[in-house]
Amino acid sequence: MRLFNEVKIGNHTLKNSMVMSAMTRSRANIQGVVGDLTELYYTQRASAGMILTEAINISEQALGSPFTPGIFTQEQINAWKKVTNAVHANGSLIYAQLWHTGRVAHSIDRNGILPVAPSAIAIQGGKHFTAQGPQDYEIPRALTTEEVKEIIQDYGQAALNAIEAGFDGVQLHGANGYLPHQFLAENANQRTDEYGGSIENNSRFMLEVMHTLIQAIGGERVGIKLSPFQPYGGIVLDNPVATFTYLIEELNKMDFAFVELMKRSPAFPLLPSYPDIDELEFFGPKIKAAVIANSSFTKESGEAALEKDLAKAISYGVLFLANPDLPKRFELDAPLNQADRMTMFGGGEQGYTDYPFLAQ
Repeated sequence: MRLFNEVKIGNHTLKNSMVMSAMTRSRANIQGVVGDLTELYYTQRASAGMILTEAINISEQALGSPFTPGIFTQEQINAWKKVTNAVHANGSLIYAQLWHTGRVAHSIDRNGILPVAPSAIAIQGGKHFTAQGPQDYEIPRALTTEEVKEIIQDYGQAALNAIEAGFDGVQLHGANGYLPHQFLAENANQRTDEYGGSIENNSRFMLEVMHTLIQAIGGERVGIKLSPFQPYGGIVLDNPVATFTYLIEELNKMDFAFVELMKRSPAFPLLPSYPDIDELEFFGPKIKAAVIANSSFTKESGEAALEKDLAKAISYGVLFLANPDLPKRFELDAPLNQADRMTMFGGGEQGYTDYPFLAQ
């Protein structure tokens, strides 16, 4: 099976074509520092050809939820070194997913400071998880043009910090309604400067971040995650096909390692203005970089996508969360552990490092 074959992505050769996708677990301390449990968690899952970490805050301003890790202080960097060393010792690669949450945040967890966003437009409906329980979304503060440019530089510094911490590379989290995605969406971005008002301007922030990451650490160590039709975080694009076609065309002018292309989760209905097409089949062939296909894949559907040459690798989220030895289970057609949804965010070892391996 191609899932078990080595594959080259960027300058790295993965031992198999199964990638662990990023999943927020909220196990860092209040200073955003990961501990021994996080080291164990990722080491257990070094059976993956490559690990994409949970989203990591690039700055204090980027913080959206409590107990999520950062990579902007020396203490945070040093803590991640233990994780990367352990993963490498167990034969896998590990990339840091770089995160700025934008308006998907709350002042409760930000020392009373409002979240920032392209425009002062709140997410409609739903609640945000905070240290004081679920809260209504606040109206964020609109970023100035100068602040936008400063955030772009923050991404570059975070990439340098990630390399110092021993990561093999970084992935820009450009999906799921966070800040780069907010810039793309007309219902979240009503700017009148160079970062809003047209598909080209709305795409500028994400493209400039990618350019900065590539300049900072080299394109062979840079990837990006995109979710063209995922409406998470209240994101609605006027014309997602036109926007992502343009974005991909511009990304194709850059030299970098991979695009993790996320299909819309079945948990989200297709928006009325969105086309009912398969994102991987439609956008995948347009992408020059290696494609890692993501979202709700099984062993069978993942293998089928590889056989059709729609992707170089498949990323698995919840299946790796609950099955640290997922490649072995796939190989043996062994039963799969089921994830405990109640322990996904926050807590200790339960639902984090206590999922059983197959008997040796």
